[in-house]
Amino acid sequence: MTLRPRGFLECTGDLRDARIVLLGLPFDGTCTFRPGARFGPGAVREASWVLEAYSPRLDAELPGNRIADLGDLDLPATDPGTAWARVQRAAARLLDNGARVLCLGGEHSLTAPLVRAHLDRHPDLTVLQFDAHADLRDRYEGEPRSHACTMRRCLDVLPPERLFQFGVRSGTREEFAWMRAHETLRPADPASVAEALARGEGPLYVTLDVDVFDPALVPGTGTPEPGGIGFGAFEDCLGEIARCGRPLVGADVMELCPPYDPTGTSAVVAAKAARELLILMAASI
Repeated sequence: MTLRPRGFLECTGDLRDARIVLLGLPFDGTCTFRPGARFGPGAVREASWVLEAYSPRLDAELPGNRIADLGDLDLPATDPGTAWARVQRAAARLLDNGARVLCLGGEHSLTAPLVRAHLDRHPDLTVLQFDAHADLRDRYEGEPRSHACTMRRCLDVLPPERLFQFGVRSGTREEFAWMRAHETLRPADPASVAEALARGEGPLYVTLDVDVFDPALVPGTGTPEPGGIGFGAFEDCLGEIARCGRPLVGADVMELCPPYDPTGTSAVVAAKAARELLILMAASI
């Protein structure tokens, strides 16, 4: 009997030599509807083994020997403040060692400390958010670190002109008014991505909440929202990132909730998205 490693696809790099690291964030302590995103990192790793290392769309191979899968960060079950601090500290250490970081969630609240860690090293960072939800509330149920507030927490340190939000179709009236006033709201299509990328220079960070996809494709997410995109549309958007010449220095894939998709298809979609992002990250090193 042959036992496969527990890591992501063919990511067999050693931390001492790897240029890219993959880190799981098993946390859903501010979940507001369907819990279970803490199981996301493990499900993505398991699903990744159904994939090939080669991406036909990007015409590139996953450089597994240059990517170290560090497993999951030890996070508390229900304390978002402690989880935030541990995530930001871990990301900062990896970035200080010269690595690029892709994280597997876990809930979307932890994107904020990841973006903060990246901004400390890349002050001209631009964030591309693919998401069904605006996530711009200042507090939700009294919690400022809720997954409904993650982009607002990013904006505490990120100028609005360096945030672009693709595919958002749910939020409060106030959130949509803010996005329209600041021109952050965009369709999740390649022309919109290309136009956004042409507005600036410097490195990129991509945060993918898998509920940007239609729930017919990805039912396994905590807050599904009808009307999302297909995977081909997301690949088209990534193609524009590949062509723009700006380096992708960090990324995350969040909000996979495996208990709500017994078929495992949602996890395969998340794993394939992670593979594409890893290939893009490696292309500019």
